Amino acid sequence: MKTESMPQEKAARLMRLATYASVLVASILVSIKLGAWLLSDSVAVLSSLIDSALDAVASLVTLFAVHHALTPADREHRFGHGKAESIAALGQAAFITGSAIFLLFEAGNRLTQPRVIDHGNLAIAVMAVSVVLTFALVRLQLYVVHRTGSLAIGADSVHYKADLLVNVGIIASLVLATRFGMAVADPLIAVAVAVYILYSAWQVGREALDSLMDHELSEKDRNRIGEIVRAHTEVKGLHDLRTRMGGTKPFVQLHLELPGHMTLHDAHIISDQVEADLLAEFPGAEVIIHQDPEGINEKIDNFND
Repeated sequence: MKTESMPQEKAARLMRLATYASVLVASILVSIKLGAWLLSDSVAVLSSLIDSALDAVASLVTLFAVHHALTPADREHRFGHGKAESIAALGQAAFITGSAIFLLFEAGNRLTQPRVIDHGNLAIAVMAVSVVLTFALVRLQLYVVHRTGSLAIGADSVHYKADLLVNVGIIASLVLATRFGMAVADPLIAVAVAVYILYSAWQVGREALDSLMDHELSEKDRNRIGEIVRAHTEVKGLHDLRTRMGGTKPFVQLHLELPGHMTLHDAHIISDQVEADLLAEFPGAEVIIHQDPEGINEKIDNFND
């Protein structure tokens, strides 16, 4: 996930703003879609209503997860609480999957038993409002994800990006069903949206599992770490580079290879300089550096750095 570096305090404010906005928009969408479904009896509108209801629940989960993830490290959680975001994202993937399966069942029933849609114009107007609100929220969420790298908000934005397709597709199906008598368009659009939502759930779940399983940072980030370390002329090499993400917090640990005649004091100073440069590139990171004398014979991992 490509992100821009920024101070942790500002990132926390942006993440809270995005979660509050998500809960507010989800609540509004559920209310207006409920009215549209009761009046129109459209299975596509119903599918969008159910999807928005799940989104509202997921947004509340995100709100609490982000709040917990931003809690400072304590005696029992000395690496912080960042993985609360990943747990929330994994739970949201399950919500998304459940929503998609429900849509498929409802669409299948409507394909075999087509129904006339009532109050089509009102339903179209409601879905148009939904598009505007959802688009504004997605823009905010993508900005926050780009700046903070939040997994939970990234997962939350998947719901609403899917909602954009849902809402646009439903408008199209309502127009075809009410203006052109193509009742089959209603469930067909619902099926198409369900397939997309399932794919989105797979993406969200994979990224959450990567974080929970301590997947390494991207090759680009690892190469950048190597460049920063080797830019110090006193450093003769590095090995055992290990990285991971805990929510939005990167963790970096490595062994520095320094001249064997160097004093411990000087080695400590160089390590501090390397750490400062790494923190400038990865703000808020947890950096752990071990100093080794150059050429020492010790067991190292078998993975290429």
